[in-house]
Amino acid sequence: MKQTLADHQGCGTSGGSGKSSCGSSAGPADMAPEIWEKVKNHPCYSEEAHHHYARMHVAVAPACNIQCNYCNRKYDCANESRPGVVSEKLTPEQAARKVLAVASTIPQMTVLGIAGPGDSLANPAKTFETFERISKVAPDIKLCLSTNGLALPELVPMIKNYNVDHVTITINMVDPEVGEQIYPWIFYKNKRWKGRDAARILTERQLEGLELLTSAGILAKINSVMIPGINDQHLIEVNKAVKSRGAFLHNIMPLISEAEHGTYFGLNGQRGPTAQELKALQDACEGDMNMMRHCRQCRADAVGLLGEDRSAEFTLEKLMEKTEIEYDLEARKAYQELVEAERQDKVAAREKEMAEMASVESDTKILIAVATKGGGRINEHFGHAKEFQIYEVSTAGAKFVGHRRVDLYCQGGYGEEEGLDTIIRAINDCTAVFVAKIGGCPKNDLQAAGIDPVDAYAFEYIEQSALAYFKDYVARVESGELVHTARGDAQIRQGAFAA
Repeated sequence: MKQTLADHQGCGTSGGSGKSSCGSSAGPADMAPEIWEKVKNHPCYSEEAHHHYARMHVAVAPACNIQCNYCNRKYDCANESRPGVVSEKLTPEQAARKVLAVASTIPQMTVLGIAGPGDSLANPAKTFETFERISKVAPDIKLCLSTNGLALPELVPMIKNYNVDHVTITINMVDPEVGEQIYPWIFYKNKRWKGRDAARILTERQLEGLELLTSAGILAKINSVMIPGINDQHLIEVNKAVKSRGAFLHNIMPLISEAEHGTYFGLNGQRGPTAQELKALQDACEGDMNMMRHCRQCRADAVGLLGEDRSAEFTLEKLMEKTEIEYDLEARKAYQELVEAERQDKVAAREKEMAEMASVESDTKILIAVATKGGGRINEHFGHAKEFQIYEVSTAGAKFVGHRRVDLYCQGGYGEEEGLDTIIRAINDCTAVFVAKIGGCPKNDLQAAGIDPVDAYAFEYIEQSALAYFKDYVARVESGELVHTARGDAQIRQGAFAA
């Protein structure tokens, strides 16, 4: 296949004023109006939106046309949170009913995605029937799909015909020599292909499909799994290739390789990257390209905000108990208007803090860990946090750069010291941790580890609080109260954290 570059090279998509300012936290001033309309309430395509809006996946696509060494699809693992895992497979009719039930209960649910548990485009009849049913009963919900891209090129016209304007392609390589280490086989044109031939066909099909999506005005997000020693350095080349073909967003995810999942990589000891290794690669790929850093590697039947899963509330058994499901479109619009008002308030608070930052001169950068339940606020107790969101703060602003999953500290009303050790290891490159509340024991241990436990901004907006803390931090460094180090933490002088 002759590989041609999209006319509008770079991270944006065509149309409008031609704006293509990048960053998944970008706002309406940074991109063409029609692009902003597509991403403003899509939690996967906008980091800022993921604090406020929910998504759901429906598991209508069980078949897959490739095998990945990091995948082992199980249908009954309710306690696992990873791609390819579901508790129940659905028919298109059941899926449409479930969407109505979720949207009626969770008014901030704005996006319906089909991501498996196999491949959405290896099951085109089920996938597009589901989209057709949902478009009729819930026309306000955005439609999107995820695919490995093998069957994508021929189906782009159908994707556009069903008004699916967000497509995610998993692209882990653009070099077949790398690809043969990731994919044992593919099934293409009624034949099973193996090794380097399989990888060559797959990468050609993926890049062709991406170009066709871009030409059709469909936003394309690229997922890549970072596999240390196999494709970690190569993903820089993948980033360049997808950027040049008009991808809107690149999401580099860590390999999940626990042996108990039964994957080839897991059983053969292939490790996943550390959080620091992942961030370094994301930083290396960032520039004019949108980088997604807020991905939670969701199940194929996930429901709710990113980072939470409410799918257990909407099982088939529970859905069958409901004789009628009332879909109140006006109520959903009213609720989302309240969400938008809060978003504007948050932006105003951030801009006010940034205006005050203009007088601060410093090259300092620090990382801050945040315990949050969502809404862009510091609203989670330290002991109840299952993850911490990480922000890089400097005079340029507060930038979301990732999240760190941790063991729960509070276990039935008491703190688990072993859990605290894992938390400290997870955020040991952070200067501070922001929480709604924290007990005396973990506070002391965090301070001893050089991490400042901060509850002074409880229930305030994250970015506004991070900027306020940073200004004070820089002032304390300049006064000699703290010593900033290259690691990004501070050596305490005269009990500074207790002040």
